[in-house]
Amino acid sequence: MLEVRSLTKRYAGGVTALADFSLQAPAGVLGLLGPNGAGKTTLMSILATVTRPTGGTVLWQGQDVLADPHGLRRSLGYLPQDFGVYPKLTAREFLRYLGRLKGVAERDLGSRIDHLLELTNLRQMADRPLGSYSGGQKQRVGIAQALLGDPRLVIVDEPTVGLDPEERVRFRNVLAEIAHGRLVILSTHIVSDVEAIASSIAVLRQGRLLAHATPEELLRRAQGRVFEALVPSERLAEVQSRVAVSSLVRKAEGTRLRFVGDPSSLPGATAVEPSLEDAYLWLSRWGS
Repeated sequence: MLEVRSLTKRYAGGVTALADFSLQAPAGVLGLLGPNGAGKTTLMSILATVTRPTGGTVLWQGQDVLADPHGLRRSLGYLPQDFGVYPKLTAREFLRYLGRLKGVAERDLGSRIDHLLELTNLRQMADRPLGSYSGGQKQRVGIAQALLGDPRLVIVDEPTVGLDPEERVRFRNVLAEIAHGRLVILSTHIVSDVEAIASSIAVLRQGRLLAHATPEELLRRAQGRVFEALVPSERLAEVQSRVAVSSLVRKAEGTRLRFVGDPSSLPGATAVEPSLEDAYLWLSRWGS
């Protein structure tokens, strides 16, 4: 169990990255969802004990992480947003090097590396230099190194940025597979990264927690707030300033919009079933 109580982080110049942030997270996948600048990376670096907050408390298994970070660090696997590799090392050599730094017993290290290479679908390329890997393949090496010590808490920050759709799906599948019996925190601004695998989703905006709920609960909150309408093309800019558009399709007779917001000014707008993207748009714009 991870518990965050009234976490605050202010930087020099008065910038507040987190403001009175609180939540509880048991085992499973916790998705942190929010736009760039919402405070996700600051929160992740605090939870990973890389950054100290201005105020608040973090408890891991009931122990105060800020007073004594070593207990959490022994349970932690961390994939930061900017993950670097040594391009001349092979994946196997790189994981062995990091395993030794993490204190993994030598008698267990080889079998552990083999298991992680299999889990991340890297076995066939394990002895190639990392400099020849694609972005997605390097991210899979990143999740493998995060799992070297069999951690109970895994933190991954914006792991799918720059990946092609196939690599994103493969990466999400790996995260879903490793979530059994541990807490995985996945930070992203891409709704599809979390909708299929998250046990719960925390939505952030400007350093504040707007909602923390299951995907089903977020969909319930958006019920009756999502609509479709056919809008004359000359009114498109005006309508987009008043509602949050989740998709649009241009047609000969106008533009068909799917949106969240007040439908009263759009004659003929009809209610539709919300998606998680719609729920996120509603929370991000209106915050309730």
